Amino acid sequence: MSKTRFVLASAVLALGSATAFAQTATPRADTREAVQEKRIQQGVDSGTLNAPEARRLNRQQGVVDNMQDRAKADGDVSAAERAKIHRAQKRTADNIRDQKHDRNTAR
Repeated sequence: MSKTRFVLASAVLALGSATAFAQTATPRADTREAVQEKRIQQGVDSGTLNAPEARRLNRQQGVVDNMQDRAKADGDVSAAERAKIHRAQKRTADNIRDQKHDRNTAR
């Protein structure tokens, strides 16, 4: 009987620890978001981004942030959700690069 209790208790602990490690953190996405916000601000400061471009890029960053919040809402960020966030961040990064290197400037 004690062996059965031990096995049952071990199973409960294993199940509990598995749910305790649910993937809700998105450190890569958070770091990338901070870097991209810095790039936008640097573009504004240097004059390579004009005000409308910066607003558009910041709005796009906000959309990605909302995607992260929705993904985290259920307590688990799935691989598919992570991939979707990554694609959206890539699109934003590409847009930042394109806008910083186009002929439109603040000056």
